[in-house]
Amino acid sequence: MIVPGGSSGKAGTSPPGAGAPTASAAPTAPGSRRATVPPRASRQGPVVNGRRQPPRVRVARSAGGRYAVVPGTAVAPAGRRGAVVRYMVEVERGLPFRAAEFAAEVHRVLNDRRGWGRGRTMRFVRVSRGPVRFRVSLSSPALVDRMCAPLVTGGELSCGQGGRAVLNARRWGIGAVTYGRDLATYREYLVSHEVGHLLGHQHEQCPGPGRPAPVMVQQSKSLYGCRPNPWPFPKG
Repeated sequence: MIVPGGSSGKAGTSPPGAGAPTASAAPTAPGSRRATVPPRASRQGPVVNGRRQPPRVRVARSAGGRYAVVPGTAVAPAGRRGAVVRYMVEVERGLPFRAAEFAAEVHRVLNDRRGWGRGRTMRFVRVSRGPVRFRVSLSSPALVDRMCAPLVTGGELSCGQGGRAVLNARRWGIGAVTYGRDLATYREYLVSHEVGHLLGHQHEQCPGPGRPAPVMVQQSKSLYGCRPNPWPFPKG
């Protein structure tokens, strides 16, 4: 992750959001020249840490270069407690992921009892039009480089700035070394960390060897002696 001192760049035309620019990095295998969605019959990964994993997908460096907003809405959790936070999900055209599946996973993570809406302090509702607090944007490495400028993302990073959580599709497809084979948990971390910056949260440090890493630790780069943790409030 790279955070330039007090600087931020323009990241598209979405409404501005809170939080300082940030970027997340991890080693990766080179992307293939062509990226295709695996056949439906093979779209299951191994069981790791008791969870069936999504298949790993290689992502080319560039795709269509333009976002498509995922249509429809996803309602906030029931109840009256907590501010309703409207957000939008968009996926770059030409990426090898199903937009509806990506949007559903983002919505699940944001509204998980261990997530940023813990205790119904916030309730996230996904919309496809109108004003929003932020956008979550799945992007090819090339588009990440453009949207995260002036951060130097090098095709390997993700960032949260300018009202957008720009998630690197290469990271979404193969994960990070720090999470090993547990791609499902890494994806939860990626959403939680970058949206955390848009909600005003800054980087944290590992509190001690063997302890769960706070979600705002730069876990894509290193765990710094901590254990992986994708949640703002892991105890729920």
